[in-house]
Amino acid sequence: MPKVLIADKMSPRAEEIFKERGLEVDVNVGLERDELIKIIGDYDGLAVRSATKVTPPVLEAATNLKVIGRAGIGVDNIDLPTATNNGVVVMNTPFGNSITTAEHAIAMMFALARQIPEADASTQASKWEKSKFMGVELTGKLLGVIGCGNIGTIVASRGIGLKMKVIAFDPFLTAEKAIDIGVEKVELDELLARADFITMHTPLTDKTRNIINADALAKCKKGVRIINCARGGLIVESDLKAALESGQVAGAALDVFEEEPAKENPLFGMDNVVCTPHLGAATEEAQVNVAIQVAEQLSDYLMSGAVTNAINMPSISAEEAPKLKPFVTLAEQLGLLAGQVTASSIKEVTIEYAGEVSELNCAPLSSAMISGLLRPLMSEVNMVSAPAIAKERGMDVAETKRGSTGAFDSYIRLVVKTENSERSFAGTVFSDGKPRLIQLTGINMEAELAPRMLFITNNDQPGIIGSIGSLLGAHGINIASFNLGREKPGGNAIALIAVDNEIGTDILDEVMALEQVTLAKALVF
Repeated sequence: MPKVLIADKMSPRAEEIFKERGLEVDVNVGLERDELIKIIGDYDGLAVRSATKVTPPVLEAATNLKVIGRAGIGVDNIDLPTATNNGVVVMNTPFGNSITTAEHAIAMMFALARQIPEADASTQASKWEKSKFMGVELTGKLLGVIGCGNIGTIVASRGIGLKMKVIAFDPFLTAEKAIDIGVEKVELDELLARADFITMHTPLTDKTRNIINADALAKCKKGVRIINCARGGLIVESDLKAALESGQVAGAALDVFEEEPAKENPLFGMDNVVCTPHLGAATEEAQVNVAIQVAEQLSDYLMSGAVTNAINMPSISAEEAPKLKPFVTLAEQLGLLAGQVTASSIKEVTIEYAGEVSELNCAPLSSAMISGLLRPLMSEVNMVSAPAIAKERGMDVAETKRGSTGAFDSYIRLVVKTENSERSFAGTVFSDGKPRLIQLTGINMEAELAPRMLFITNNDQPGIIGSIGSLLGAHGINIASFNLGREKPGGNAIALIAVDNEIGTDILDEVMALEQVTLAKALVF
């Protein structure tokens, strides 16, 4: 039974869902780092919010951990590269608190425009300073949205409903989508120069960190107002303070800060700054929604292999998982086979999906295949980390899809190019659900892969089968199956032999010494 740890405070509904789905669950919140390290090795899944820091030491101790679920959007409290390298899937819940966070951003914009917090404090202090609090209308103002994903899109629609004109900067926003949601797509510099209000809705990455700094603020329209309900670190707080003091920025409303909990901050105490303690997702509805989502997503993954809202792996629905499972095995085996028979460094990889398999979600299949391909060279590679490692190593990976051709309704072909050679490997899944090899180094053959195999390339000449059989028999190596293929009579031929015993280098040397043999490799699956 998979075991899950809930390490941060969240709705009790999460624990209930885990138990309903048949998982064992512990709730242990507020753990110090060393306490978490001591127990994390016992768990298959980890559910967190923003308080628990999943650092490299924690992940190294998490020897059984398969998945981390973040009840919320941001995952900057999770060391994503280490999780990926360790094969841990990281999921978030991008939709559970989208409306709540968007509404908070709009509320902050109103509070900033009408100086509501300061006016409230003044009035409750028995001061009637009506003339002091001269606000501005939102109607007719230009709202600049940095980051037009789920939350940014909702904020844009609310801005349009307030009769504001909305412009958006987002490298992933298409022209068609911009038209659909009613915004004008612009570059960042143009947004800074034109916007009366700027609201941030982008994740914190290397590219977005400090995106609003002194240079950016200098490009803004004088008197701009800035709202950040996304992530701390998007704004250089010291630069913002200087711009507020100079009047370049008329006001700022911040729900997030560079360091949290924010007990001290250079912006605290300024008259034209509104601050809240990271309340973007703090509604009853959002807390329940994200708890339900994270519990359902972790349960689906641990019980059926379904992957939803993963940051570092292609998604697989619960309906897709059973259909994909045999093809994932086939893809991984093809990659592992190719990786073991390829001697020089790999330059290009082409993956071809034909027939029925081409209509499935092929992204996880490609990840599994690349994982198998790299594993003989890098033992730590896995399905999660493989695509990133292949990219880092400059390996070009291409996918093609086509309809059914040839004798098989469905097949996968892997073509591996090195500096010196090009080899193709193909396989299919039979009606019994078992993967089968149907082509090896471009030569047709049918074989079921076994845990230990001997791969041989040779010249097609009489006596080779007997010579190999006699040699293996002399060493006490039992043959489970003997599969053959050839280009043409007397041409290049291959043999794939399943054996019950380990084949050492001394035996390989003897096989290589046979006159007809050109290559011999021991394979492990």
